[in-house]
Amino acid sequence: MFATGAKNNQAMSCLMYPNGLPDLERMCRKHPDTPVVIDHLCRIGLDGAIRDRDVETLCAMAKYPHLFVKIGTFYALGKRQPPYTDLAPLIRRVVQAFGARRCMWESGYPDEDVQHRYTDSLDLVRRRLDFLTEQDRDWLLRRTAAEFFFKK
Repeated sequence: MFATGAKNNQAMSCLMYPNGLPDLERMCRKHPDTPVVIDHLCRIGLDGAIRDRDVETLCAMAKYPHLFVKIGTFYALGKRQPPYTDLAPLIRRVVQAFGARRCMWESGYPDEDVQHRYTDSLDLVRRRLDFLTEQDRDWLLRRTAAEFFFKK
């Protein structure tokens, strides 16, 4: 799949946990031209705990220039409560490692088991992450996905 993805510019979309990163790293090393997207911040904090080793392992993947990270599904990570600002340190580290041009916001909706609002997720990026510039927000909310998925 990875060889075909590189040949045809088809993204590997990875819904995974941090313990899968070593295997993904092996595939990225073997197929460095394959576009890869890690969904849901690699589910770091799904059990409520944001572990430094998981964040460091994810951020180390930034050395692969065709690897991107979706920033979102905040309702399922960390404290799981709006305004989701407990996730700001994690998001900051990921954006610093990959750059805003390789990160894209995702809503994670619809999810029928979730009682959280779409606007709360969007509001975290639009108004509460004070380390982001307006240009960073534009890349996260619009441009990264537009360029990745539609300008190939």
